[in-house]
Amino acid sequence: MTIPVPATLDHLVIAARTLDEGRAWLEGRLNVPLQPGGEHEQFGTHNALLSLGPDTYLEVIAVNPQAPAPPRPRWFGLDTPEVREELEDGPRLIHWVARVPDLAGLDLTPFGEALDLSRGQNRWTLTVPEDGRLPGGVVPSLIAWHTPPVATRLPDAGVRLERLTLGTPDPDGLRTLLDHLNFAGEVEVREAPQAELSALLVAPDGLVTL
Repeated sequence: MTIPVPATLDHLVIAARTLDEGRAWLEGRLNVPLQPGGEHEQFGTHNALLSLGPDTYLEVIAVNPQAPAPPRPRWFGLDTPEVREELEDGPRLIHWVARVPDLAGLDLTPFGEALDLSRGQNRWTLTVPEDGRLPGGVVPSLIAWHTPPVATRLPDAGVRLERLTLGTPDPDGLRTLLDHLNFAGEVEVREAPQAELSALLVAPDGLVTL
């Protein structure tokens, strides 16, 4: 079923071994400060945030060492050996999240189960695979906000997303999935031997690729 209202890019996800490491890495590359985020009690993580304009943002996320272990695997694959090993080489862009008006009626098979979540005043529903791993390849997670999206309340840092590039061995399959979401935005899908995700940002000091 194709949704009538276009899906759009909600945010990018950068993972790090620690939040301090991720924040320092990104602030050093962009030369702009990140904003405090908060804690996600359901998954034992915490984050910092950066506006990419009025409708899009970026989060740096890491396991919160002060939080108790969650009752289920952490999201974004943070508990998996593959992601842990990748983060030993430093923070990295690992995922993207598409915003939809409502998850009702959508086939969520490629995305995971829909979970009602919260952080402070924020309320949203997000798709998360039961095992906590990322959706296959460069398939996005889906988010439906029940409070104003975070991007609408972040101060403008003068950083914008120029292009998000999704590399995949099955570009036609990914394009079909995005068409079903009626996706609209600056996303380039290309063929690649394995899943690859990169973002070109326009920062105050010039172009930066993540």
